[in-house]
Amino acid sequence: MATAVETLDKLERRLTISFPIAEVQSEVEKRLKVRARTAKAPGFRPGKVPMKMVAAQFGYQVETEVLNDKVGQAFNQAANENNLRVAGFPRIEPKTSETVAEGNVAFDATFEVYPEFTVGDLAGVEVEQIKGEVSDVEIDKTIDILRKQRVHYHVKGEQGAHGDGGEQAAQNGDRATVDFTGKIDGVEFAGGKADDFAFVLGEGRMLPEFETATLGLKVGESKTFPLSFPEDYHGKDVAGKTAEFTITLKQLEWAHLPEVDAEFAKMLGITDGDLSKMRTDIKENLEREVKGRVKAKTKDSVMDALVKAVEFDVPKTLVEQDGQRLAEMTREDMKQRGMNVNDVPFPPELFAAQAERRVRLGLILAELVKANNLQATAEQIKAQVEDFAQSYEDPQQVVKYYYSDRSRLAEVEALVLEENVVTYVLGKSKVTEKVLPFDELMGNNAQA
Repeated sequence: MATAVETLDKLERRLTISFPIAEVQSEVEKRLKVRARTAKAPGFRPGKVPMKMVAAQFGYQVETEVLNDKVGQAFNQAANENNLRVAGFPRIEPKTSETVAEGNVAFDATFEVYPEFTVGDLAGVEVEQIKGEVSDVEIDKTIDILRKQRVHYHVKGEQGAHGDGGEQAAQNGDRATVDFTGKIDGVEFAGGKADDFAFVLGEGRMLPEFETATLGLKVGESKTFPLSFPEDYHGKDVAGKTAEFTITLKQLEWAHLPEVDAEFAKMLGITDGDLSKMRTDIKENLEREVKGRVKAKTKDSVMDALVKAVEFDVPKTLVEQDGQRLAEMTREDMKQRGMNVNDVPFPPELFAAQAERRVRLGLILAELVKANNLQATAEQIKAQVEDFAQSYEDPQQVVKYYYSDRSRLAEVEALVLEENVVTYVLGKSKVTEKVLPFDELMGNNAQA
């Protein structure tokens, strides 16, 4: 039996569940008799253990199971009868004997319900629809990046098929191999000494003072110079301190980039070495990447607009659950990166804001899908899978990969559903087109 639902807060509810102790005892006895059929104890054959011993061994466990089952059944029945959309799991607490009818056992179930809301008129909602283009400039930049990724080095001064490298002093783009020693107050410090250490000048791998001191050196030359470590330097023992370094240039190599010719095109997978095919292939790849980033940024704009436009209270239970899920995902991601995080705390509170946004958006999207029939169709899911597959050598194998696992297909379905929502909102809201420069759209990927 369950009492009437009591409202505690905007979304928080409580009801009391009670039932006769005799019902519990009767069910416990039934289950113990089942256990007795296979129970084992020293000195007794299986199934011949006295009921008192069976009850002593399994009684508490079975009674707990019975109570959990009966409370769960009663709660679900009460939720159905009262048309309650329960968010998360209820918090079950036993009631004190003073407030419980004689011969009964009772529990308070405290829980949250999903908020009731509608997504109103979106005509006044402002959304940015991002656009991006791929021109010859971007193709040329990409070719330069691909050349740099295939760079090879020759010792300066040694004549070869590509020359001797010209100027024998170190300059940006050269790979320098040095010995160095660093001291603070005349004492060497951990990590401040290395032999045969190689780095490319101009890539920013070393602190500016180190690179500046290396520039202009010739093989065999040394230089001593001061170097100030930044306050936020990753090495805490030297952060904010000034060291004196001595470097000796042992080897200097110059970078030779491959020519943009048929051989270069073949390296990129163009079997006949046709440069026009190579550029077309690069353009298609860039356009595919731009398309994905444009869609992602437009989707972000739509989601931001929905969060601002639709106000309602979010169930705390769902936020806490998602915060725990995000904390665990972060921990696993860091483990995959080789980081030791066994003793590192990941309190869900750190993820509360992100979790609240995710839950809010999930509820808004669910409401939009239900109210406007935006469910993903089988045809849309198939088209999305085939689109994914186009960037792989064996598209059919990729299609089979997705369709062989329901969970993988569910991920695609979720993406299609989001796209349906984005399309719907773009058709109902106040849209402003915004063209992003290629470099800004691509972020760090646009840099060499």
